[in-house]
Amino acid sequence: MSQQHTLNQPNTSQLPDWLANFIRVYEKLGTDNLSLLNSIYDSDIHFQDPMHELQGIDALGKYFDSLYTNLSYCHFKIDNVIHDDQQAALYWTMAYQHNKLNHGKEVIIEGSSKLISNGEKVISHRDYLDLGAMLYEQIPVIGKLITCIKARASK
Repeated sequence: MSQQHTLNQPNTSQLPDWLANFIRVYEKLGTDNLSLLNSIYDSDIHFQDPMHELQGIDALGKYFDSLYTNLSYCHFKIDNVIHDDQQAALYWTMAYQHNKLNHGKEVIIEGSSKLISNGEKVISHRDYLDLGAMLYEQIPVIGKLITCIKARASK
């Protein structure tokens, strides 16, 4: 049985190589270097987030390309990592800007990812995040409606 480790603001030198590489890539990933996904994901990657479930590196590459195309920027900061040799939970903060969302201002979202590796690359990646906060609340009319609904539900 492998030992579990927790790192706040991870030092990648203390992580398994596959995970250190994953974090380095995600923290510099942008619209101009999506080809880096091939260096961290297995060709048969299974990827799931609140919007999609995909199989294979080609499908994932197309998905990321469509996501990043309309963004002015997108940046991930890895805040915390819990891991053992072949799996990890990452807690992250994503900052992005899209000219049609949030009046073109930066949006900051916290989320987490569950990763499973084959020892070299990630074979399974599942993201957990508040899709409403990331997308729906950033659309002018819908965002106001969702904010009102949340406020009423919390009373």
